[in-house]
Amino acid sequence: MRGRSVVEGLKKFAVPSLQSELFCELTTTTVLERRPQCGAINGSRSDTKGTMTLDSELINKVTWKIPNALALVGSRSGDEWNAMTTSWITQVAQEPVLIGIGVDKESVTHRLINDGGSFTVNLWDASNTRPFVKFSKPATKDGMTLNGWPITEGPSGAPVFEDAIVWMDCVVRNAVDCGSHTFFVGELVGADINDDEATPASMSDTRMKYGGTRRGH
Repeated sequence: MRGRSVVEGLKKFAVPSLQSELFCELTTTTVLERRPQCGAINGSRSDTKGTMTLDSELINKVTWKIPNALALVGSRSGDEWNAMTTSWITQVAQEPVLIGIGVDKESVTHRLINDGGSFTVNLWDASNTRPFVKFSKPATKDGMTLNGWPITEGPSGAPVFEDAIVWMDCVVRNAVDCGSHTFFVGELVGADINDDEATPASMSDTRMKYGGTRRGH
């Protein structure tokens, strides 16, 4: 998809969603307890019974309870390389093997995945969570390192961390517009295990929190 952005090339797949980000100072949010009936389009609902009002504090506490892996997502477009700490990662299909990640539209990583058409997921040892703090901001590349951590070029061209206990390289097949974020779905084109005995890091291994409502919106 080089030369044409992923989002532009896949607009026909886009669907609306209510996914949001971290620590919003909103006062209340109205949600539905009941699912829309099959066939509801563009967020329309045939039955609005069972509505309730939730404040942002409760939404944050609830969503922060969701168990999440913690990883570094590598991205690249041309000569620009980056990696970002993320916890919104999941497998979404088996044939083909598809991995999905949620990425903030305002982030450098979003632009690089959109333009470059691929991403890597690098799982880290739970006993060493220091890199996650360093990669909460755009990374600095020096030779074949990002923020001082050695990288190699994955099959798709995106960066793979040599210190990752497991890495996965994915080529974007779908990009779903989810409001504040885009859900990039990538087909697995490369992977390896560097340490089969290590326990992958999760959000609960740190004091970090990501999810809930969005701050300042």
